Amino acid sequence: MPQVTGRPSRHIAVDLGASSGRVALGTLEGGQLQVDILHRFPNGGVKVRGQLYWDILGLWREVLHGLKLASQRGPVASVGVNSWAVDYGLLDHQGELLGQVQHYRSPRLGGVMERVRAELPAQVIYSATGIQFLPFNTLYQLAAQRPEQLARARTLLMVPDLLHFWLCGSTVIERTNASTTQLYDPGTGHWATALLDALNIPTSILPTIVDAGSDLGELSPEVAELTGLRGVRVVAPATHDTASAVAAVPAEGNDWAYISSGTWSLVGLELPRPMISARSLSENLTNEAGIGGTTRLLKNVMGLWIVQQCNEAWELDYAELYAQAAQIASGPTFDPDDPRFLPPGADMPQRVQAACAETGQTPPQTPAQLTRCILDSLALKTAGVLTILEAVSGHAIGTVHVVGGGSQIALLNQLIADFSGKTVIAGPVEATLIGNLLVQALGPADSPALRGVVRRSCVLTTYAPRRPQTDQPS
Repeated sequence: MPQVTGRPSRHIAVDLGASSGRVALGTLEGGQLQVDILHRFPNGGVKVRGQLYWDILGLWREVLHGLKLASQRGPVASVGVNSWAVDYGLLDHQGELLGQVQHYRSPRLGGVMERVRAELPAQVIYSATGIQFLPFNTLYQLAAQRPEQLARARTLLMVPDLLHFWLCGSTVIERTNASTTQLYDPGTGHWATALLDALNIPTSILPTIVDAGSDLGELSPEVAELTGLRGVRVVAPATHDTASAVAAVPAEGNDWAYISSGTWSLVGLELPRPMISARSLSENLTNEAGIGGTTRLLKNVMGLWIVQQCNEAWELDYAELYAQAAQIASGPTFDPDDPRFLPPGADMPQRVQAACAETGQTPPQTPAQLTRCILDSLALKTAGVLTILEAVSGHAIGTVHVVGGGSQIALLNQLIADFSGKTVIAGPVEATLIGNLLVQALGPADSPALRGVVRRSCVLTTYAPRRPQTDQPS
């Protein structure tokens, strides 16, 4: 494995998020990582005839532009792509994309999870996969796929693996993203073929699974010509963005939990092996692969998606919005994981108000009041998940690391500390990019070395719990 110190190495990370994307250049030198974001671009669903898709070709164009900008900075060793989970593209026998890449929030998935669970009991599916039940898991997307299109498919690639295929011709799926699909058996490390056969989902379309850090090949001559990058290797990072973010958690010791805070809030522990039990099923916890053979035991919380959708209607500056919310006393709270908050829409403020009114609380009215209500609710839900994780795992949590965009929101971080009673350490903001770059540069095997680089490279902020908590929502 390359050393943390020594000659500088330079790598390109492509991070595709649900609302935006970035291409960054990372330079590792003297045990510290410098990250320069070269290109930012918007992302989001495209609605066509009532369904929701990703503009995958538009994303590809932006990625190529970012790579071209990187080529102007001098030689680089490698490039790797990470993205959100569960969504995929289907290729025919010639490697051509079949149809569009569906969005996990698409209405086509309504009722599909319930139909699948009527065919096979929840215990059977969970025992085989260890994945929480969410209506957009890849398993249910495939169950909703048009049969004639599925019959024509020869290969399924998750979104970052599809980009890797276009970069270098590799047709494999990296393990951390494979593990999110509810098609993967964390016990064997292979596809859950018996489960898929029982549901008549063709396993022949599922390619070889590789680990984070795998060298997938050299950039194709076409991409090299388009971008100006020569002799650059494509190296799979932890392609699931949460896995990359967790790789960059600047933790020490063993008594820590993480929150990857962004559009989704992923609250979890890093464990040496999967934890699949009746209790983890009842709490709907998920076992996803991490780097270096670890398991991420976690639960999804809706996250800043609710604020983002509210602000589609308000169009306010986020920093000012959060500053105003900090001046508002705590008031009503709601369950942010209520399914009503999953679909997009500028009516999100009205949905929050309705949820508060249904529980006999006075609904918030102004943007600042609504934002405070949302952040209180997210923090309260997060504290509850941390308690569940401790109970299910027997793993005491002393410190909670918040990484990602939400680590910038001081009010949210302080509320999590207050409601959980645990010390919160916030940062780095660019955890996903950092984890991506460090796995390319150093490999995945030595997590302490990676985390040491993060601690030396980033400014972190600590939030101690305030006791007594006088303004905790009821």
